[in-house]
Amino acid sequence: MDYIWFSVAFTCGFLAKQVNLPPLVGYLAAGFGLHALGVTPEASLEVLSDLGVTLLLFTIGLKLNVKSLFKMEIWAGATGHMGAIVIITTLNCMIFGSLGLLHFSGLQWSAAALIGLAVSFSSTVCAIKILEERSEMRSRHGQIAIGILIIQDIAAVLFVTLTADKSPTIWALALLALPLLRPFLTQLLQRCGHGELLPLAGFFLAFSGGELFELVGLKAHLGALVIAVLLSGDSKATELSKSLMNFKDLFLIGFFLSIGFTALPTLDMISVALIMAIALPIKAIMFFLWLTRLKLRSRSAFLTALSLANYSEFGLIVCSAAVSASILQKEWLVIMALTVAFSFVFSSILNAYAHSLYSRWRDFLKNFERPQRLIEDRLSTPENANILVIGMGRVGTGAYDSLTDNLHKDVCGVETDRARVDRHCQEGRNVIAADAEDPDFWEQVNLEPVKLIMLAIPSPLDILEVVTQLNQMGYRGKTAATARYEDDKEDLIAAGIDVVFNFYQKAGTGFADETIHLLETGHESLESR
Repeated sequence: MDYIWFSVAFTCGFLAKQVNLPPLVGYLAAGFGLHALGVTPEASLEVLSDLGVTLLLFTIGLKLNVKSLFKMEIWAGATGHMGAIVIITTLNCMIFGSLGLLHFSGLQWSAAALIGLAVSFSSTVCAIKILEERSEMRSRHGQIAIGILIIQDIAAVLFVTLTADKSPTIWALALLALPLLRPFLTQLLQRCGHGELLPLAGFFLAFSGGELFELVGLKAHLGALVIAVLLSGDSKATELSKSLMNFKDLFLIGFFLSIGFTALPTLDMISVALIMAIALPIKAIMFFLWLTRLKLRSRSAFLTALSLANYSEFGLIVCSAAVSASILQKEWLVIMALTVAFSFVFSSILNAYAHSLYSRWRDFLKNFERPQRLIEDRLSTPENANILVIGMGRVGTGAYDSLTDNLHKDVCGVETDRARVDRHCQEGRNVIAADAEDPDFWEQVNLEPVKLIMLAIPSPLDILEVVTQLNQMGYRGKTAATARYEDDKEDLIAAGIDVVFNFYQKAGTGFADETIHLLETGHESLESR
């Protein structure tokens, strides 16, 4: 049976990718298709799903800055939006019920409110997958979206805890002492080295946190998140997160497949789910309007809103608890599963065109900005630079240092991660915080003195978006970019980039260039004898 799951999942995911849809859309279709064919899921599928969600929350926690959760745009953005959605959905459900719509008629206020709570959450799994595919986890809107998702997840866990048959034990208070374990945990990671022991340590810590929280009556997923947060900020946390990435993506396939096995829908259930899915644009619009009221730029608010324009797997948990308490009929669990699946498809397709949509509607969307701006949303521009290095990770930093040290050029780095920008500035580099995919940024940059723009960005799609912005601004200088794969290199050259450096292929050349002087030195010493 395992072979059937993986075969169908691969086939559907492959077909989805061929028509420019994210593979997760194919996985969702595979789940419903297998269920319709009468395939019975085994316990291993649920285990695979739990593994994926646990590792997802663990990797999120490794990158999380806890202080960011206390920022107004995050905690107020999450709670304000959730409250508004609950109220509006409750009223709409009661109106639909009064009109006699099937499955809405007969709903009590408490049941309608629980449906509102279920649809107020956005999917952490879906949103993070979308942000990772676009390499926007560290961008301004990516960080806001992640913060809001964490607040929503905490609220969902609290709801599940309060409605569960068992309550947290008195020993749950002992979890407050967990920060005392941080020195031990960080030392443990350091001693694991860089090989296969490191990802295994990630599994061990994630599931140990889950088991610990389960023992005291709390959700295991919350335990994985908390343990990871304790490790965030450590030098080993980023390496650990990267080592777990492929494992997490593989296991999450089980999560997407499991949604299709929730129940077989009827035509009436599909109709209700489509009604709820139609409300997704309203959910996104409410996020956009609320975030702009909290002094975000229109672009940050817009891209954050699109990332959160979906329904969450926690909605299934809320409906399940309501069905168990006889507040909702069991059909609502199937309706919610369909609604979540439809929202994943909608969100995946919409976010594929997020940047082009903003460019098209930018003038209209900027009318909603407030005159005051948060510090993080104020645009910075390069001054007196002949060369711009976009993306100041390891590759970009190496390029920057080589240009300034060897060629003595006026260089400016552009980076979305503000923590990384602060670190570069402390080390004496000229780096500004900005998003190179932002047309508002390029609109304020004087491109006349810029002779070369180097794009050290991991995602080829992001590079192509930057090139589009540069073309619209009339940039006439040279461009260079990095690529990991040969087909990506060909696409970038076709887009008009002058030089594309495949750093996997050229690593050996660079290594030889750095060390060839050793042979020359040895030859000279032999001649002098």
